[in-house]
Amino acid sequence: MANSSSSSSSGGKQPSHSASAIVGRAPVSGSHDLKIDGHSAIKGIGHGNYITSEQFVIGGRRWRLQYYPDGYSGYHEWIAIYLCLDPADLNAISVQAQISLLDQDGNPVPAYTKAGNSWTFSRQSGLCAITMAKVIFTEPIPESVSVPLSSPDMQRQFGQLLSTGDGADVTFEVGGETFPAHRSVLAARSSVFNAELLGPMKERTDASIRLDGIEAKVFKAMLHFVYTDSLPHIDAGEVMPMAQHLLVVADRYNLAKLKSKCEDTLRGHFNTSTVATILVLAEQHCCGALKDACFEFVAPLGKFKALTASDGFEHLMGSCPHLLKELVANLAT
Repeated sequence: MANSSSSSSSGGKQPSHSASAIVGRAPVSGSHDLKIDGHSAIKGIGHGNYITSEQFVIGGRRWRLQYYPDGYSGYHEWIAIYLCLDPADLNAISVQAQISLLDQDGNPVPAYTKAGNSWTFSRQSGLCAITMAKVIFTEPIPESVSVPLSSPDMQRQFGQLLSTGDGADVTFEVGGETFPAHRSVLAARSSVFNAELLGPMKERTDASIRLDGIEAKVFKAMLHFVYTDSLPHIDAGEVMPMAQHLLVVADRYNLAKLKSKCEDTLRGHFNTSTVATILVLAEQHCCGALKDACFEFVAPLGKFKALTASDGFEHLMGSCPHLLKELVANLAT
């Protein structure tokens, strides 16, 4: 311990004293394996287009990888991998990271390993690019296995379990309302809930969990989908805003089917007043197909001009200004 002191004559008064500490906490580490089946079949989706991995949790933060099989930002003969912090994460964070290609035994290949000493992620930028030389191989793609849809009886029974709250072992506080739920059901449906409720994160031992940034009616609709694989009745005037909010929540909790359903709904609500807002949403939450559909909708010059005159265009320029360059390039083609 270091000590620094000074004294002066002050009429016999006791000298003042203060203290401070320098605290070092152990770093948190983790890893995520991304397997790419049939690279040669995936290649050809187009330069700058990407496929997003499932979300994974390390250090209490949600992450995903973006895979560009045809390269990105001018590097046509390279594979690009981006590490992304979940856009719902409000706090910036600095990390050390390493991305490696693995051999057939699962060991890193030194020639295709890239590491960074200090990468800073924030809510908006949140990206760090790692580029690796192209490695192409082929594998047989297994036939798809048909999965039977959940039966109406099962949907009804799980819906009843949610509505009664019987056996609930966790409660969510959202927008001034409380929602009892079952950890095992949520964990089975969402890898994020699995990590938060059954993993080493703080929420594992909490009987009540407060969630900010979500409206109560949106969380209630999400829970209904988690338990029944369907959405509750939504008034006609609320369909589009509810789909927007649910898409954000579905992305946050890695509910792929709900996210896809929201994307389909939003495609049916394209017009020159709404498309800018939907495009920003697609960009921020890695909805590649929805983003492409937005570009296709505004490709005609007349619709592009109407887009730039809409209220949503100001939101687009404030949230994702880089999209304007992509929109202009899309218009030129």
